[in-house]
Amino acid sequence: MRVVISMLRGVNVGPHKRVKMDAVRALYESLGLEDPKTFLQSGNVLFKTGEKNLPRLAKRIEDAIEQTFGFESDVILRTTVEMREALGRNPFAKRGGIEPTKLLFTFLASDPGEAAREKLRQIEAAPEEMWIEGRELYIYFPNGMARPKLSIPLIERTLKVSGTGRNWNSVQKMLEMAEEMES
Repeated sequence: MRVVISMLRGVNVGPHKRVKMDAVRALYESLGLEDPKTFLQSGNVLFKTGEKNLPRLAKRIEDAIEQTFGFESDVILRTTVEMREALGRNPFAKRGGIEPTKLLFTFLASDPGEAAREKLRQIEAAPEEMWIEGRELYIYFPNGMARPKLSIPLIERTLKVSGTGRNWNSVQKMLEMAEEMES
């Protein structure tokens, strides 16, 4: 058994795709996922599973969400090790003055490939700062995320891969929860 962190895209952020976390936990239990725990109302679910094929598991969860709640939501999965590695690669971690609520980790559903990453690096992002490696994109919004200069739809069109974002504090808390579940 290993702990997996599941992040649902676009859940409870606007008037659509509204769902209560106790219903999400019940859905995960119905899929045979053990000890599901939610964090915040934005579709973060941690659980234990023996499933090795995470892309297949993500598809099973996506299908169950659509069938149960009547809407589509991409499901991005990371193991505890992968989440720890994503935090370890954070290029802003050692820089002073970085506000955790203004640093967005975007977890991508799959690796977009080096060509797409290179195209993304060429996008003028100032004053925001962007850094991408593998399946994670890190964006610092010095003026906050309410009215960014950087276009999230442009990022998605460039990468051609879906993803979901969580701020630095949330990522740290989910990793802490995952490590507690493992011990």
